[in-house]
Amino acid sequence: MVDPADIEAVARQLGREPRGVLEIAYRCPNGEPGVVKTAPRLPDGTPFPTLYYLTHPALTAAASRLESSGLMREMSERLQQDEELAAAYRRAHESYLAERDAIEPLGTTFTGGGMPDRVKCLHVVMAHSLAKGRGVNPFGDEALALLAVEPAMAGILDREVWV
Repeated sequence: MVDPADIEAVARQLGREPRGVLEIAYRCPNGEPGVVKTAPRLPDGTPFPTLYYLTHPALTAAASRLESSGLMREMSERLQQDEELAAAYRRAHESYLAERDAIEPLGTTFTGGGMPDRVKCLHVVMAHSLAKGRGVNPFGDEALALLAVEPAMAGILDREVWV
């Protein structure tokens, strides 16, 4: 059961009522929710394969800013050239899929974020890293390391974890 105060906080962050929230998967150092873990199916039965979802406005804005910088294209290119990186990203995909399917299988290998073949959405890979911790999703970790040094991220990201 998710604390109603957390659901209210997430609703304020998103500007709408959150759907299918199972838990707060990451809290910012200042205590605010930053990532929710969502059910594989929304209450109306709609499949929702995005297990981890960024909610904090500063994090979502930062992810969008990094996306518009061309970072995803550069990451995807590196993925095609670096076998070790590709293997780590595939493991992140497999971990994400196994965790989601343990809740409820959707009959798909889609996990979001472009995993495992490309980097399509930094919001997803960052949310995955925040929820699971450093060392699970290499591109989420990389994006968070870029952001953690920014003064605006104080209280939202723990610099010591991500840099």
